[in-house]
Amino acid sequence: MAYDLLLTGGDPFDVAITDGLITATGAGLPRDAGTIVDVAGRLVTPGLIDLHTHVGPGYWGIDPDPVAWHTGVTTWVDAGSAGACTLDGLRRTAAASGVRIPALLNISAIGLAGRTGESRDLTNCDVPLAVDTIQRHRDLIRGLQVRIDHETVGSHGVEPLRRALDAASACGVPVMVHIGTSPPPLSKVLDLLRPGDIVTHCASGLASPLGPAVRAAVDRGVLLDLGHGSGGFSFDVLERQLDLGLAPHTISTDLHCRSLAGPVFDLPTTMAKLLAVGVPLTEVLHAVTEQPARTLGLPGGTLEVGAPADLAVFDVRDEEHQVVDSQRQTRTAPVRLVNVATYIGGRRLPPRFPAPPPPWAPLTPARSAIRSRWSRPPAPASTRPSASASTCATSPTSPR
Repeated sequence: MAYDLLLTGGDPFDVAITDGLITATGAGLPRDAGTIVDVAGRLVTPGLIDLHTHVGPGYWGIDPDPVAWHTGVTTWVDAGSAGACTLDGLRRTAAASGVRIPALLNISAIGLAGRTGESRDLTNCDVPLAVDTIQRHRDLIRGLQVRIDHETVGSHGVEPLRRALDAASACGVPVMVHIGTSPPPLSKVLDLLRPGDIVTHCASGLASPLGPAVRAAVDRGVLLDLGHGSGGFSFDVLERQLDLGLAPHTISTDLHCRSLAGPVFDLPTTMAKLLAVGVPLTEVLHAVTEQPARTLGLPGGTLEVGAPADLAVFDVRDEEHQVVDSQRQTRTAPVRLVNVATYIGGRRLPPRFPAPPPPWAPLTPARSAIRSRWSRPPAPASTRPSASASTCATSPTSPR
């Protein structure tokens, strides 16, 4: 049969695509295709799945397409930008985007319209309304999200989480919980979580999740998600967790308007930070493909025949380079992952211009130089300069 598209010579094998699906894989597939692309010497992976992003309308959201085309991220899970009252805006964003955008519904009906405080008024955390919204939007919503830190919940402690869990139980979906500054104590948050629920910012230097409650949660099936963000990732916490056998189940960016220009930048940069602390590349790739797909029951995450033809092609370069966390700590990554092509449903994503950062997104003097990026077309990934610690850091006290 003639394929629509054939990627040849890549690692681990040739990939043939027809009608938006992977139709054959293996070495030396017949060169019978409408388009043949030579990817010899390059790594071909499933399209990357970022389990924690913010692409919906509101304070935190960004446009994913100008980032996706040069990073290999084909599925952007919006983690709580929208609540029941604001979901229509996220649906419009998803419909207009070139990437896949499943959602985690914020238990607060107003979502992330502002910087914080969405759960200080408990009338926003309406369980019947959340249940009804999930049931009516099953094609879009894959779970719930709730932020539990002192600034967001005020005096209500874990009550917003309890309500998110009630709604999730009624609908048979998981909850992703953002952890940050206490109160409430982290142990009270973790003790409520069920198998399959997700803790994001799992290596946060603010919450420092290293005690027995973390071990007990993981042992009963709670999943750890990195959720880097502008303030939610610390190398020293992650290294101690790895020593304790508490590796993140999924690696995500928490990419939003205050982390896009640093310290996160994108998912391949975040992946390099895991490589820098000794996590093998094969494990890193599983944590951004197969594992997030299984966590939320998403399509993709695999190169199996019949899967959506969401693909990423990378140069894996033997180039040591410095990477930085949210607390300005640095480590050295052993290789550089450079995306050279991103396909969704067999269609290569074209270059897109990024929008300027919104006026409410604070930039340090060093990071403000990055504004010049938005006055010209983005450079191809192969020519972009690496970020240094001086341009990557944000306030270590910021919870996001």
